[in-house]
Amino acid sequence: MTVPAQVQTTAPARSVQLHPLSRRIMHWINALAMFVMIGSGWRIYNFYPALPIHFGFPDYLTLGGDFTVTEAVSNEDGLANALLWHFAAMWVLVLNFLAYVIVGFVSGHFRRDFLPVSVGAFLRDFLDALRGRLDHRLGEYNAVQRVFYWGVLAAILVTILSGLSIWKPVQLQWLTALFGGYEFARVVHFFGMAAIVGFLVVHLALTALVPKTLVAMVVGRASETPHPRNGGQR
Repeated sequence: MTVPAQVQTTAPARSVQLHPLSRRIMHWINALAMFVMIGSGWRIYNFYPALPIHFGFPDYLTLGGDFTVTEAVSNEDGLANALLWHFAAMWVLVLNFLAYVIVGFVSGHFRRDFLPVSVGAFLRDFLDALRGRLDHRLGEYNAVQRVFYWGVLAAILVTILSGLSIWKPVQLQWLTALFGGYEFARVVHFFGMAAIVGFLVVHLALTALVPKTLVAMVVGRASETPHPRNGGQR
């Protein structure tokens, strides 16, 4: 008598991405602070450019303008309002960034999700991404994502420190000197902001391609049935 094969009743394995409430709150606070900092920073740049190349950001992409009065008064109010927005968002960003870094190290989030990082793994995943063969699996960060996340954390830190050196160049003259002086600190600040904007563009593009990552960051959890990588070939 032949024993019938055991019928599989378990559901297929699923990849899961989890984000605790504290991480989600800090993520969205950071997103709001960045939006305000970038918009107001671009308005400030239009009045006081940091680069010798003359260009300006469109008003509709900046924050701090007042279009209800004459142009001359509007320009003055625009700069003053932009500075107020920038300084207000600065403290939100600084405090939230410190909290995120502390929680990230203490909770093991950085060690668990952003390490290890190696040049070989980055090049392999980067080339796969260029060929359209890099899978994104919920709950896992590939080498490219890990490098990008460490990079944007470094860019935020440099932008904060260079911004402080610009804000208080006399009281924090040691910090201003570390950045090569006031004018060069403004250049560093500008390119730090540009690096953050570049990260945000890539981040939003990837979110649009894998919308479940947005679901996880809103409700705390998302899951999906994994697909075989490279058609099942490893």
